[in-house]
Amino acid sequence: MSVFTPLQRPQLETFLAPYGLGRLLDFQGIEAGSENSNFFVSLEQGEFVLTLIERGPSEDLPFFIELLDVLHEAGLPVPYALRTDNDEALRSLAGKPALLQPRLSGKHVRDVNAQHCHEVGELLARIHLATRDHPLQRKSDRGLEWMLREGKVLATHQTPEATALLESALAEIAAVQEQVRKLPRANLHADLFRDNCMFEGTHLSGVIDFYNACSGPMLYDLAITVNDWCSDEQGRLDEARARAVMGAYAALRPFTAAEAEIWPAMLRIACVRFWLSRLIAAEAFAGQDVLIHDPGEFQRRLAARQQVSLTLPFAL
Repeated sequence: MSVFTPLQRPQLETFLAPYGLGRLLDFQGIEAGSENSNFFVSLEQGEFVLTLIERGPSEDLPFFIELLDVLHEAGLPVPYALRTDNDEALRSLAGKPALLQPRLSGKHVRDVNAQHCHEVGELLARIHLATRDHPLQRKSDRGLEWMLREGKVLATHQTPEATALLESALAEIAAVQEQVRKLPRANLHADLFRDNCMFEGTHLSGVIDFYNACSGPMLYDLAITVNDWCSDEQGRLDEARARAVMGAYAALRPFTAAEAEIWPAMLRIACVRFWLSRLIAAEAFAGQDVLIHDPGEFQRRLAARQQVSLTLPFAL
């Protein structure tokens, strides 16, 4: 169970009192988290999610709060930090930074179809359009420099096949990093996986977990999304689903020629980012009762992306 910091009912009741949302009815830890401690909280006035931030510098938290306020004001189905009667959004609980947010409706989907992917592509474009004119600045702590640094270390203790695949990918990242930095930018979700979206039927009702959000190339965000939503078990891209994501996105924000040119490399870069972070997590939490995602999933996806036939549509 991925609750790194357990809570007792009395301390939670004390924490919740300043929100004025009524008596605590129930709470339970959420198993799906892999980086932060999350709890479903039932109060007399509704259902909420409490997050204790376990990773990352606390000075970044005002960025996340402001970004979610911007997206909420733009009409997007995102969580946002509730304020206490003293207008506090960021507080402390059990020695950790803590946020209380409304619980969004819907549930995660297992069997993904093209309509789900269309909804995700449209939502991602709306996030980018809401922030591209005035993106809030935050450098990703798992960006290209991090990939090159950590990848070099991790490549030394993989299988020969994995080492060769990773070293080839790192060489490509080093070669294209200046091109990547010149691409159109906005604020990115940077982790728009299936387990961070909720649906009611085929309608996307909520997107959560913005704790990897940053400013950066919009195309990178799209590559992260396509790699997760459109891959089969062997890591290959399902073309119908991928085109549903890309088409819905492009209908709101057309791609540039520079983005179309670097698209295959961007898909590989997005695979490297999550392969490395999962390898690190697997080592750090080995033997602990913590959800650890399979690093091999992104190794397979990276191997499958060595040849990319799926082109990015763009207007001449």
